Amino acid sequence: MQKKVVYKITYPNGKIFIGKDLTNTLNYLASANSRLIAADFPQEQIVDFTIRKQILWESFTADIKEINKVEVELIRKHQSNNPEIGYNIWPKFKSKHTD
Repeated sequence: MQKKVVYKITYPNGKIFIGKDLTNTLNYLASANSRLIAADFPQEQIVDFTIRKQILWESFTADIKEINKVEVELIRKHQSNNPEIGYNIWPKFKSKHTD
């Protein structure tokens, strides 16, 4: 049985992306929106670009429903859907403060 994981990617600017990988492929790094990320980095910064991948949760037995639930819980916990903190665009970030 294949190990499934939920991971966190940290970019050089400190912003994060939380995602899942159903095959635990070593070189799979993220399905984040490339345009959002590219907008944060000038060309001279992307010629030497380091990101960090951390496994936050793993399972050999979880079904897709449980994996999706864990992914959303971790997105909310780390607030990676808050545009000031991360690159997740779903679930939509809801600020606790109203202006």
